[in-house]
Order: sequence, then structure tokens, then C-alpha cells
Amino acid sequence: MSDTMPDAEPQPEPAVPHPAEDERAPDPAEPRPLAVPRTATGEADVDAQLERLADVDHLATDGHIEVYEDVHQGLRSALTALDARQGPPASAPSRPYDLRS
Repeated sequence: MSDTMPDAEPQPEPAVPHPAEDERAPDPAEPRPLAVPRTATGEADVDAQLERLADVDHLATDGHIEVYEDVHQGLRSALTALDARQGPPASAPSRPYDLRS
């Protein structure tokens, strides 16, 4: 009698189910949303520019600068337009009366 075991056939490894695309762990190399809260200002042009900042959530870091420059220019234009819509400049306040006389 021999103490050795007969050669066993190798067993296949159990199949590991692959997670669905939306269930997979995030890849550290992929862009992740910054999730920076944006508060509405009540000015449609300004709010539109602030919402544009959400575009960076889906871009790699090297794509952020284009969005930031675009938003900066849009905010400058919106603020310039707000200044241009103002009425005539307020007149200088009159001198207070001298009550000592």
C-alpha cells in the first residue's frame, strides 16, 4: 500500500461575478465630482455661469482651466451688464445744515 494520494484532477475556480458598470468601485484615475455647493444669486446670467462650474465634475483636471476661464469671462460680462443697467449716478448728498447759527 502506498501512502500517496492518486493525482486529483484540478478543480476549476468558481466564477466571480463581475459587478455591473454602475456598481463597480471608482477608479482613482477617473474624474470625481467636486460636489461644491452653489447658491443661486437670483441673477439669471450669474446663476447660469455658476451652474457651468458643474461641468468640471466630469472632466480630468487638465480640462478644468478652460471651464474656469469661460466662467470667469461670463461672470465679468454679467457683472458689467448689471453695472450698465443701473440708472443715472446718484447725486452727491447735500451738505448738512449747520445748526449752530
